[in-house]
Order: sequence, then structure tokens, then C-alpha cells
Amino acid sequence: MTDTKKNIEELDDVTIRFAGDSGDGMQLTGNQFSDNTALFGNDLTTLPDFPAEIRAPAGSLAGVSSFQMQFSSNDIHTPGDDLDVLVAMNPAAFKVHLCDLKGNGMLIVNTANYSPKNLKLAGYEENPLEDKNILEEYRLIKVDMSEMVSKALEDMDLDAKSKARCTNMFALGLLYWIYERDMNTTIDFLKKKFKKKPDIVEANKRALKAGFYFGDTIEAIKTTYKINRAKFKKGTYRNIMGNPALSMGLLAASDKSSTELFFGGYPITPASDILHFLSNYKNLGVKTFQAEDEIAGICSTLGASFTGSLGITASSGPGIALKGEAMGLAIMTELPVVIINIQRGGPSTGLPTKTEQSDLNQAVFGRNGEAPLVVLAPKSPGDCFYMAFEACRIALEYMMPVMLLSDGYLANGSEPWKIPDFSKMPKINTKKTVHSDESFMPYARDQKLSRPWAIPGTKDLEHRIGGLETEELTGNVNYDPINHEKMVNIRNQKVEVVADEIPELIPYGDETGDILVLGWGSTYGAIRSAVERARLEKKSVSHIQLQYINPLPKNLGDLLLKYKKVIIPELNLGQLNHIIRAKFLVDTIALNKVQGKPFTINEIYNKILEVKI
Repeated sequence: MTDTKKNIEELDDVTIRFAGDSGDGMQLTGNQFSDNTALFGNDLTTLPDFPAEIRAPAGSLAGVSSFQMQFSSNDIHTPGDDLDVLVAMNPAAFKVHLCDLKGNGMLIVNTANYSPKNLKLAGYEENPLEDKNILEEYRLIKVDMSEMVSKALEDMDLDAKSKARCTNMFALGLLYWIYERDMNTTIDFLKKKFKKKPDIVEANKRALKAGFYFGDTIEAIKTTYKINRAKFKKGTYRNIMGNPALSMGLLAASDKSSTELFFGGYPITPASDILHFLSNYKNLGVKTFQAEDEIAGICSTLGASFTGSLGITASSGPGIALKGEAMGLAIMTELPVVIINIQRGGPSTGLPTKTEQSDLNQAVFGRNGEAPLVVLAPKSPGDCFYMAFEACRIALEYMMPVMLLSDGYLANGSEPWKIPDFSKMPKINTKKTVHSDESFMPYARDQKLSRPWAIPGTKDLEHRIGGLETEELTGNVNYDPINHEKMVNIRNQKVEVVADEIPELIPYGDETGDILVLGWGSTYGAIRSAVERARLEKKSVSHIQLQYINPLPKNLGDLLLKYKKVIIPELNLGQLNHIIRAKFLVDTIALNKVQGKPFTINEIYNKILEVKI
């Protein structure tokens, strides 16, 4: 046998995308590669992308599922722009994703799926793999993965469908070989996942090894690649996705406040994982309730909060719309509730599995009457932990509902996360009161304008509660116009006073200069990477990422005036931009995208270059 492995090339970073039919196991394949990469010690970020349908039409463009990741020996913030490697398992994946592959990038295809039927479904009259332009522009690796897997499993008593399902492991094994990776992490995963199905474990293991050793024999791949470990701050890390991180933040807040957590919600993409995750922690006193609809979900949460629990509900834009009246009730009754919105493309049912930031106006303004609440937004999958904890802290210490705005990109994306020292996390003080004299006033306030949390059934703490306007101190129903105006102002001041504890903003870059890029939520990675690139080119560009949306940090207005131009990138039509312009009278520049996809680094970098000072 000729040794074709002639060279090992060191790279700083690589961007890979696995793409195929929604039944081809692309998400599992991508997750396995990312977990392996995290254990190896690279920095990484991921971007899963899949159809909304449970089983999209096989072979169709709409049914393409993909998983992208960038991994590096350096600090990175996004899953990458242009692809170094595209694994296109069928013609539909080829057609949808080829445009993102770099010139001379590696294109790996399973030729077995490029049949006349699949070519027709993808809109091809001829096989694109025979196109000379494709052969010249990319490093095309054609492999009949299906046949090779079938040969590897020919002595196993499995049906053809079960054998075909192992093809994704062949592709994974090939990529492991190309990037000098160990297969054992995936073998261990298979043993755990299919421990009651030893034949399935063996079949997938054989397919994985077949792909790995095929790489060692194929003449077309003469170079393998090595990406050295990244330099992380000292600590223990794990690869984490946004929704699990957010859920753990809720659990941490429950423990640090000595308050039992109650989650009431209705399943909806992409928020459902929070309910699934929390339901595993009954041993920590967590109660989860899958309600019959969105309204019942938040109303059960209000009831739990009234009786002394940390009330949590989660949904996406359509569900948040249904929860609107009950959110107003939470504001009126001043109960500690956290409402989580994992944003997706809208309006209405919209794009259930795609990402967007289009619910900001809904979060800040989307209730009847004057009904302000605190709005927070995490900036990365790992930051979901900290902002969920902070949302609970504010809700409990200020006695008010808080909305947390994540999105599909953060929820399903992942990154290495330094596990915090739980013993050093702050204690959360609640307003629970257990005794009083006969003059108990349920709406008397402390310096934070928080009212007492009077638990029902406690002697001498009887009080009236409901959605009708309350009298200032007693909580009794009161229709007096002056009292109403006073209570409206108090509820508004309750939100504004939170700003006293919000950390002052510190720009990345210079505190004064030509351009400030101001973002919020999940745009963080693309903005930071674009600004880093611009600053390496000696451009006067700085970056601020807002995690507190309502109220805004106190020093934001002063900072905005220190830059000649302010760019606000958003995955909507300019909702934060409108708020900033109205509040601070700054002539900001909007950069908007509503394609169901996150920003690329190039899109923001090019906007920086476009802005004339």
C-alpha cells in the first residue's frame, strides 16, 4: 500500500458544514464533531440549521438540514463565514450550500445520493459533479459512502434502512482523519446512546472506522490538518448550548435564593428544550408543568409565584403574544416572574427554526396600558447562564416580572464555557415576609420600590390581589384617577430604579473615536470579530454590546456622543435603532437583516468600511 498521507499542515482555524437531507443525521454528526473538538481543546462556535417540518420532503431544497462550526487555536466568536469544507450528502444540500464554499475549498459528496431522482428534486438537469467548473474551482472528493458502509456491514443482520442510517458516521470518520482527531469520543457516545441496541452500536462504529481508514487510502487527500489547542483562561470548561446554559442559570438562581423553581409552559420551537431540561431536576425541588396552552402556562406561573415559588415560563414570539394579558397581570400584582422569549423568525408562525431579533418591540412595548418590565438579552450561548441568573435576581429582589430575550441562534448554538465557581456566585435576597402586625401594608415599598412578598396562608398577611388598579399602600381596588396615575408612575419607576445596579458600559476599543458599533443579544460574535478585524487595520472603531435593554445602562447616552458615527446591526428592521434615536436623539446608522440567519463577519465589516466619517 502506498502511503498517501504525505503532509500535515497546521492551520489557525477551519470552518466546516455538514449538509444533507433532514433524515441524514447532520445534527448528530455536527454535534459529535463539535464535542470532540471541545475535548481536544480548540475554541469553537456552532450554527445548527434545520427545517421546521418534523420530516421534510426527502431530497427537496426545503428539506436540507445543516450543521456549521468553526474551530480554532485562537479566540473566535462566530461559526465562520466562508466554508473551508462542505460535506454535501445529496444534490439539494449541494445546491443550497455550495455558494458558501471558498475557492479551492474541499467539497465531499456521497455519490450514491446523486441519483437521477435526487438530481431532479434539486432542480438539476445534469449531474453538477461532472461540471468542469466545479472540478476546477473546488477540491472535489467523490465517495460512494453508501456502498462502502454496506460492505463494512455486509455480515450484519440489519435491514437496508438501518445500514443506510450509518452513512453519516462514515462522513464523520473521514473528517476525523482529515483533522487528526480521535474516534473514541464518538464510540463512547454510541455505546451510551444505544446501550440497549448492541447491533446499532457495532454498525455505527464500523461505519465510523470505515470513513476514518478510507481517508488513509484515498489518493485525492494528500494533506491532513492540525489545529492546535486554544489558550483558555485557567478553569474547567465544557461545550454548552444556549438553552441548557439558560436552564442551569435558572437552577443556580433557585438555589442561591433558597426558592423552589416552578416552570409552567407550552412546547414551542425553539424554547421547548428548557422545559425538557428542567424536568430532569425534580431532585432539586423543581416543578415543571406542561400546560394545555400558552395562557395556562403563564397563569400557572403567576399562581406559583403568588404562593412563594420562583415562577418561570418560556416561549417564542407567537406564544409571547398570547401571554400578553397575563404579563400585564404580573406587572399589576408585582410578582417575581421570569418570562423567557427564545426569538424566531416571524410574524405569526413565520420561520420556526430560524433566528431573528424581531421581538424587541414586543418585549418593551407589547402589552395593553402602561405596562413596563425589565428586558435583558444574553450575548452568547455561555452568557445565557449569567443573564438567566440575573433575570431571576432582578425579579426576586425588585418584585417584578422580567423578560429574557434569547433567540434560536443562541439556543441551539454552542461554545466552550468556563464552569463558574458556584460558591462565589452572589446570594439572591428575596422579599418574603413571614410575620407582621395588624397594620400590614402589602404595597409598602423599600428603597428598591419592592413590595413585601406575602405568602398566602401566613397569619396577618391577608391582602387583596388582582388585575384591577390597586390603592397605593393597601392594594384595595381603587378607581381614583390620581391614584391610578401615581401607581402607573410607581410601576414605571420600579423598572427605572434597576438601572442603579446595572454595570456601567465599557467599550471594547477606545472610549472615543470615529465609529461605534452598538449591538444587542446574539449579534455579539459577528460584531466583535468585525471590529477586531477593523482595529487590526488601525481603524478607529469600537464596540458596545447591550445586555440590559430596559432600562438601558446609565452611561450609554454619554458614550454615544463620544463617537462620530454609530452603527446598529440588528436581525430586524431597526427596533433598537428606533429606541436609541428616540431616547438619545443620536443620528444612528441601521444595518438590518431579516433572512432567518445571523450576521456574517463580512457583512458588518463591510458596513464599517462603507460609513464615511
